[in-house]
Amino acid sequence: MLRLETIVAGYNKSIALDGVSIDIPAGTIVSVVGANGAGKSTIVNTISRLVSTYSGTIRFDGRDITGSKPAEVVELGIVQVPEGRQLFAPLTVEENLRLGFHRLAGKPDSAQKYRERLDYVLDLFPIMKQRIGQRAGTMSGGEQQMVAVSRALMAEPKLLMLDEPSLGLAPMIVDQIFDILAKLRKDGLTILLVEQHADEALALADYGYVMAVGKVRAEGPGNDLRDTPALHQSYLGKVVA
Repeated sequence: MLRLETIVAGYNKSIALDGVSIDIPAGTIVSVVGANGAGKSTIVNTISRLVSTYSGTIRFDGRDITGSKPAEVVELGIVQVPEGRQLFAPLTVEENLRLGFHRLAGKPDSAQKYRERLDYVLDLFPIMKQRIGQRAGTMSGGEQQMVAVSRALMAEPKLLMLDEPSLGLAPMIVDQIFDILAKLRKDGLTILLVEQHADEALALADYGYVMAVGKVRAEGPGNDLRDTPALHQSYLGKVVA
């Protein structure tokens, strides 16, 4: 569904990704893992076209989107759950979810589609039924993460990208989030999961990539990567040849 081909990208002319190539087949979960500063979040932001690409190509459903604008990428169905959730704290849960529906608003039968998407995310996260009128900023970190994932799902994405969804959450809540991701895969959704918690992310993934210093150091089926030297060395800050 999505392919990065030898991408070189970065910020203010500095290179954060150096020749990165990644494939994300439809209907799979692909995890990108590595320590802080490895370039994981830059991959997500490069796909979303929030980061400058100096060379290489990004293809989505066979279409070159390297030169696309961020809004155009969202319209194609590539939706991001950003690091740190970035909810609109003064707004209620439902108001945040309605903002996520913006991509589909104004289209034929949008009112019915809104209700269908809302019912879908509330079934995934039943606790939000009780919080639907609550201001997002007054919720716990785990509940806010549920809202952030649900807001992205309201857009009916083809590709859902999650940037460090476990950040700052208790292990029990992380397990719940990952269980939901497994269910979304069963529903046919394609997912790119960027995570510092490598073991959990690779256990969930169909395929994984280990990043270090802006390069892919190892790749393969998720479970096969969990004990590779490249994974351990990337977290120790060593460069793998």
